[in-house]
This record gives sequence, structure tokens and C-alpha cells, in this order.
Amino acid sequence: MIRIAVYGKGGIGKSTTVSNVAAALSEMGLKVMQIGCDPKADSTILLCHGEAVPAVLDLYNRKKQALKLDDMIRIGYNGVICVEAGGPTPGLGCAGRGIITALEKLKELGAYDVYKPDVVLYDVLGDVVCGGFSMPMRGGYADKVFIITSGENMAIHAAANIAMAVDNFKNRGYAELGGLILNRRDVPREEEKVEELAADFQTTIVGTLSHSEQVILAEEQKKTLLECYPESEMAEEYRVLARQIYRICGEEI
Repeated sequence: MIRIAVYGKGGIGKSTTVSNVAAALSEMGLKVMQIGCDPKADSTILLCHGEAVPAVLDLYNRKKQALKLDDMIRIGYNGVICVEAGGPTPGLGCAGRGIITALEKLKELGAYDVYKPDVVLYDVLGDVVCGGFSMPMRGGYADKVFIITSGENMAIHAAANIAMAVDNFKNRGYAELGGLILNRRDVPREEEKVEELAADFQTTIVGTLSHSEQVILAEEQKKTLLECYPESEMAEEYRVLARQIYRICGEEI
């Protein structure tokens, strides 16, 4: 089982990218689990055709020890196993608590033994890298961390903070940085700025995604691009990225 945490600033296209990578890996015959680690609990919504997956934190608050694995799991497009951590009402608690609860409950209830995924993808908000948000990279849950960024200054700043956190944890046997994913916003010097960031942290840009209107059109239909436009050039970009991530994690398709 390969375990991958994908981090990035809010609004950078992280969940869309992770969902399409999950779809691409599932097309290749792999069993994929995607765990949304964001209080908004909308990471897997495209895989589930617009249907929200019940957030683990909400379920636990209602059911406590009666919480069952089936309560937390939904099966999305092409068999992708979907989980959403969720979070508290804004202003009323730690936003990272949902991630901690979700990962603990999945482990406690034997999710990985029951569903036997080949790949687990953690989709993690990267505006802050503390508490529950850092758990996938430091709690022994993920093997590799990939960071999505554009050339926009705020995205670069967030990506640098995430990379710094991974670097600080590397001597403790935690997840390693697998590389950067450039999600283009077509800003000046975009590729150059992201290449500089990669050099600063001795890593590489593992994939580049075009700024495509088709992504938005697919989202309006509440589907991944791979489901809506499987023959498109953009779909092939996601497939290439999925294969590259899988290869960096030590496997070939």
C-alpha cells in the first residue's frame, strides 16, 4: 500500500487535482482510497457526483463508539473509496481535530485491512501546517508528500512553508517530499518561480497541469474531468501525473 499526502494552499486546485489523479490511478486497475483532510469536507465531491460524503468528525460527535466503518465510507467514480474528515463549526474548535479523529478511527476500525487499497491519497489543506493538518506527514500515515502550487506569490509562500515542515520532520523517519506539482495560473515567470522553489528545497517539479476551461466545465457537471472528457489532452495530463507520482513512490504501471 502506497500512502501519499498532497498539500497546497486553499483554492490552488488541490482537490480537483487529487480527485482526477485518483480517477486516473483507478483507471489503471489500482484500488484507490481518497481521504479529504479539510474542514470543508468537499475533497471527494466530484468523485461522488456532487453528493457530500458524511464527515467523520460529525459522525463521531453523534455516534461516539457506535460509529462503524460503513458510516464513513462512500464508493465514488470507478470504485474510488471516499472519506471526508470534516471539521468543527467555524470559530468553535480546532480545525485539525477532524483529521486526527478521521485517521484514528479509520485505523481503529481496520479500514485498510477491510478495503485493501493499493494507494491512499490524503488531500490536505496547506494554508497552515500545524496540529491535525501536519498529522498525515508526521503520524506515520503517508510515505511521500507532494505539494501543489502555481506561480502566484501566496501559493509559492504556502508551498515553501509546507516544504519546510516536511524538511523539519525528515530526520524523524516521517514522510519525505516527493516533489512539486505546478498547476498553472498563467502568471508571469510562473515556471521559473516554481523551479526556484524546487531548487531551494532540493526537489523537482514532478508534473505540470495546464490552466484548462474543461476542468471548470467538468466541475459544473459535478464530475471529474477524466469522467467527463476522458479523451481530452487535459485528461492525459492527469494520467501522466498519476503515473509519475506512482513511479516516484517506487512502483510502475
